[in-house]
Amino acid sequence: MKRISILVSILCACFLSVALGQQPAAKGRNDWSEFHRTNMERWNPYETVLNVHNVGRLHRKWIYATSGWVASSPAVANGVVYIGSGYPDFNVYALDASTGAKLWSYPTGERIVSSPAVANGVVYVGSWDSNVYALDAGTGALLWSYPTSGWVVSSPAVANGAVYVGSDDGNLYALDASTGALLWSYTTGSDVASSPAVANGAVYVGSWDHKLYALNASTGAKLWSYTTGNYVHSSPAVANGVVYVGSNDGKLYALKANTGAKLWSHTTGNYGYCSPAVANGVVYVGGYADNKVYALNASTGALLWSYTTGDAVESSPAVANGVVYVDSDDFNVYALNARTGAKLWNYDIGDDLSSSPAVVNGVVYVGSWDYKVYAFGLKHGRK
Repeated sequence: MKRISILVSILCACFLSVALGQQPAAKGRNDWSEFHRTNMERWNPYETVLNVHNVGRLHRKWIYATSGWVASSPAVANGVVYIGSGYPDFNVYALDASTGAKLWSYPTGERIVSSPAVANGVVYVGSWDSNVYALDAGTGALLWSYPTSGWVVSSPAVANGAVYVGSDDGNLYALDASTGALLWSYTTGSDVASSPAVANGAVYVGSWDHKLYALNASTGAKLWSYTTGNYVHSSPAVANGVVYVGSNDGKLYALKANTGAKLWSHTTGNYGYCSPAVANGVVYVGGYADNKVYALNASTGALLWSYTTGDAVESSPAVANGVVYVDSDDFNVYALNARTGAKLWNYDIGDDLSSSPAVVNGVVYVGSWDYKVYAFGLKHGRK
């Protein structure tokens, strides 16, 4: 039985990725520091360990058991995995990325489906207790919290000294990253469960009022809005001057980032819970009602391939080095060939998955409704 709830909105964000060469990554560049990653596209161009030839040899590296379901998506930075836990746990966890050992935990007042963002030694995350938290990344100590008037299921984005995050009170907030002071807020017509994407001086975010908004990142002034046919749960991806976003009207939209003009839309035959990812001219997105993962031409929206899983795809795919990683409510985590859609690997966890994977330094991290966080890697680091 699928767990259908308002949680699903934020947790689905589709990612994309391509192999951009085998050069070693500079320190920190291989991190997956927030839901969109830092490129707002959910792909890791610096992954060089896992590839289409060896990903079939992934095995379970470690498991960490929380005391609640895990629908939050992991952030990985500086050798640490940060992730939130749901009912009845309510904690933010910091885990050693190599071993899964707990480094610290911080209790909020309610369940956490928001995915943490890590920047400049600080972890930012939202909670159903209506607060946005800033925690010291090394110790978990509370630095500040900001109260909104609704559940915070949106995942924060951090850019240029500001934290951008939505709330079910209908607002998108911009907070000073150091102090938590309100810089500005923008009121939409309904809940903001979408996770904002920040690019080229603009913030893009969806609302349950059926619209995607583009706001000036410094002032919050509206630049444009685009009306879809239903709720916009999906979190936008921004690439090459185009914003890609799903709607609950069953379509994926491509809009000009500077004007909001529609370039194309593609009917996927499902609710637009999953957020798109874009890389190397391809958009990857999951389907909730039709159980599929889609690859679309980023310029035209033409279907390149689709892969059918055994149940709803709530999570957002992550793409790295030619491989698309995604999970399904059929209890499996999948690795698919990014070019062809062929299945390269899967692992049956045994419970629903709506946490979106992160891929860093040859390891795939994901949370599950079975109260656990998983890490998958190659045995003995074999390539």
